[in-house]
Amino acid sequence: MTWQTARFAIDLAARPQVMGIVNATPDSFSDGGHHAAASQACAHCDRLVAEGADILDIGGESTRPGSLPPPPHLELERVLPVIRHAVTLGVPVSVDTSQAEVMAAALDAGVDIVNDVRALQLPGALSVVAAHPRAGVCLMHMQGQPLTMQQSPEYEDVLADVAGFLARRLKAATDAGIAAERIVLDPGYGFGKALEHNLALFRQQAQLLSLGRPLLVGWSRKGTLGQLTGRPVDQRMPASVGAALAAVARGARIVRVHDVAATVDALKAWNAAGLGAAVDPAF
Repeated sequence: MTWQTARFAIDLAARPQVMGIVNATPDSFSDGGHHAAASQACAHCDRLVAEGADILDIGGESTRPGSLPPPPHLELERVLPVIRHAVTLGVPVSVDTSQAEVMAAALDAGVDIVNDVRALQLPGALSVVAAHPRAGVCLMHMQGQPLTMQQSPEYEDVLADVAGFLARRLKAATDAGIAAERIVLDPGYGFGKALEHNLALFRQQAQLLSLGRPLLVGWSRKGTLGQLTGRPVDQRMPASVGAALAAVARGARIVRVHDVAATVDALKAWNAAGLGAAVDPAF
């Protein structure tokens, strides 16, 4: 239960880790433009660390439904100034990207983790991460691409499909020389999945632990929570915190969130109740 990253061996056994989201983009679904300027994004990093974030996740590509990826040079313009600041803050830093060029520059700038929604499938991505012998990586499941992923997604068995994909990408990564202790897996809630797929997968999430790697889960402010509550994106904090706790109950060891302070407080209460290491597949 240790996640090896470039500078840190993250203890996932002691308690769940909170990954704070830093969107250095003008068009993210949840906070587009709020931290688009480098100075704003750097200040947001400071704020999230002060609120208790264990990890910072910095992204320069919006992967909201219907979005197109920016060219790598633009993505780099967005994230590199923020990365250079974030790596001075004493916590692991992740870059949220699928582009090999961005991964390479970010790793050279000192990031600890590559968080890839496309699971190292784009050209060069696998070899870039393999060439950094200690960097951590998160492999996520997504059906399709952000531009079209929410246009009638279909599954025969969503759990089997997600588990099979993650198993194949895990094998590809380890075959490329990426040690298993560097890898965590993300089921990709909201990425090419309708409401019923997200809920079916969530109820069975603990079964993904059979893949043998820790789970990183992102429910924060997502559309499924809006469908369940009727709340707009800026009013989904309570549902997001509740989903984060339920994800931990189903085996997640890292939760990726916008609302760091609220999630940290909720997990403190959770851990005080002795539930921090509990995994109940029937929760």
